[in-house]
Amino acid sequence: MSLYQLTAHELHDKLKAREISAVELAESVYGRIEEVEPHVKGYLTLTKEIALEQAGAADAGFQNGNEMPPLAGIPIAIKDVICTKNVRTTCASKILSNFVPPYDATVMTKLHQQGVVMIGKTNMDEFAMGSSTENSAYQITHNPWDLETIPGGSSGGSAAVVSADTAICSLGSDTGGSIRQPAALCGVVGMKPTYGRVSRYGLVAFASSLDQIGPFTKDVTDCALVLNAICGNDEMDSTSVDVPVPDFTQSLINDVRGLKIGVPKEYFTEGLDTEVADCVQTAIAELEKLGASVEEISLPHTDYAIATYYIIAPAEASANLARYDGVRYGYRTEEPADLINMYKKTRSEGFGQEVKRRIMLGTFALSAGYQDAYYKKAQKVRTLIKSDFDAAFKKVDVIATPTSPTPAFKIDERTADPLQMYLCDVMTTPASHAGLPGISVPCGFVENGLPVGLQLLAAPFEEEKILRVAYTFEQNTEHHLQKPEICNVKGKQ
Repeated sequence: MSLYQLTAHELHDKLKAREISAVELAESVYGRIEEVEPHVKGYLTLTKEIALEQAGAADAGFQNGNEMPPLAGIPIAIKDVICTKNVRTTCASKILSNFVPPYDATVMTKLHQQGVVMIGKTNMDEFAMGSSTENSAYQITHNPWDLETIPGGSSGGSAAVVSADTAICSLGSDTGGSIRQPAALCGVVGMKPTYGRVSRYGLVAFASSLDQIGPFTKDVTDCALVLNAICGNDEMDSTSVDVPVPDFTQSLINDVRGLKIGVPKEYFTEGLDTEVADCVQTAIAELEKLGASVEEISLPHTDYAIATYYIIAPAEASANLARYDGVRYGYRTEEPADLINMYKKTRSEGFGQEVKRRIMLGTFALSAGYQDAYYKKAQKVRTLIKSDFDAAFKKVDVIATPTSPTPAFKIDERTADPLQMYLCDVMTTPASHAGLPGISVPCGFVENGLPVGLQLLAAPFEEEKILRVAYTFEQNTEHHLQKPEICNVKGKQ
């Protein structure tokens, strides 16, 4: 087995025993990138020079006999919405095509302290607005399981590179499902921690009351390791919560006996692909067989989650994206007639169609005479959605649902119909409204070979329960061990 196919914890053991070097591992991953990246198109920027320098530093630590952190020397990819000092950060937008941050996001500082090897920055939907990674200003990322399909979004690049073995793990961001949904469609593990568990300092803002950074990994153990590295209170982020961070690896227990799993009836209705439903129900039955008790629950305001999301998120985006005006940094139109003309032309030329659509939706929802009717009402409905979850978690430990209503669909299939695209997030947005932690783990495949994800949710700051259930499921199934046959597509563009 090639080094790039292994998990972070397997590689740590080899690095620690000095069976391999971090430089050798980085070279292995870059070799894999050379082989399959032309087909997948998961990266916007590669940082090989930096990576080899970081790998050399990790090797020096191992050779000196130091006790090295679990992620030291491990190649990791970063979604291009997370600020990386002296490395271009574009948010997959033309308006930030030349932006090089002068500072690191807090998660990057934490990863550097771990001694990780940064492979590069991954493609995404522009400003994290999308569910398919077709909204990037630069390229469309392809799903490694079928290059004619989308990888999900907005963190599609981060999901695809882990699936294709062009990174050992990666970071993404999740506003309404942007980690969990692409993880499901690409057959990898993806986790959105509780809102406030991970610092958002240095994460370019989309919707500030929803955004959260989280990992993509090849298995649940690696997910726990990355969470250990990135979680924690940060005074640079006013929404960061000062609660103790446990050692998440301690929750990797192969046992679900005594746990109650709730299955919301509202998630198994019209619009859910029958093969996806079968895979998820089989997975839930497996957890029941392993000792968990399963009961049907109700989350009655689920149907309003998408409509609520597409008022709140665009409203916050409208405010957050007002700063891109061509004055201080980023793209500026050439030869504007005056200041107002510069604002107009810079923003109309710099933003893509989906970003413009959401800015206009959000601006309208916040405009005089409409703010109470739309934004204020949406916030009230958001409270009702959260109350549904609060009531449910008094009865059950974990909630199990499909992650995505369908498997990956064909590229260009939904670009002409924004509403159909928005419905991709119907299973993930409710938990985002409530700030809940959620994970997607591989749970099967539909007939054409595309992967399906099982979503597990818990009450705020109860990531350990999710990890325990996910780990138990993973240890007793083999879905996560399946790999896409991308090596067989050489020469296919």
